[in-house]
Amino acid sequence: MRRNNYPYQPLNQNPGPSAPASHDALEAENERAAEELQQKIGALKSLTIDIGNEVRYQDKLLRGIDDDMDRTGGFLGNTMTRVVRLAKQGGGSKQMCYMFLFVLFVFVLLWLTLKFK
Repeated sequence: MRRNNYPYQPLNQNPGPSAPASHDALEAENERAAEELQQKIGALKSLTIDIGNEVRYQDKLLRGIDDDMDRTGGFLGNTMTRVVRLAKQGGGSKQMCYMFLFVLFVFVLLWLTLKFK
């Protein structure tokens, strides 16, 4: 009968003529439990190492993405500065209109390509 939902059976505490035999059985049970515990600890250690490796890989990947985003932000900032400078120059509105029409043409071309693919 199990008590408190534990997976072991309590041993008889009354010493009798078979006390050495019950002691050997207890030792064997302890050895088996120790081996099971050692296997579980090994599995947990392996899992912990795998998690650590995955965390290091993800951290490296995120740092690379962060660096790429910083470079892209700098490039976009430089591009916007050039566009503003171009708009302030004489005749900039004509060039901005051409640029807008070009971008609109590219989007329409991409939309048609994807629609009829």
